Amino acid sequence: MEWMILPYRRYAEFTGRSRRKEYWMFALFYLLVMIALNAVFGTNQVERGTGSFVYGTRLVGAGSWAGGLFWLASLVPGLAVSVRRLHDQDRTGWLLLLWLIPFLGWFALLVFMCLEGTRGQNRYGPDPKDPANAEVFR
Repeated sequence: MEWMILPYRRYAEFTGRSRRKEYWMFALFYLLVMIALNAVFGTNQVERGTGSFVYGTRLVGAGSWAGGLFWLASLVPGLAVSVRRLHDQDRTGWLLLLWLIPFLGWFALLVFMCLEGTRGQNRYGPDPKDPANAEVFR
């Protein structure tokens, strides 16, 4: 659970490096909270389109407020942990702008978030996997 909330403790820290574990546990935590909000406050809807049915869910009432506030509270930590994840591979955080390129940019960012970071120190700081640098997470 500590890895899931670590980006909230490092709220707007865009410097340094983050491990894959920190990034993906944060993503899992975000997904689980949104699933829980949808389970409690969500409504299912089926709409009839031209020759097909469209199924979807959406948050209603207090759930839409809670979901919106949670998204807003998670926006800066999500950006920060993504930038630190790119820093772990010795890449610039500006690569997050690839998100603006549909499909190809999204796929490239997914690959970057899955790649292992550089071993040892790089220009963005010490290796977060190195036990000698335990102060990185404090």
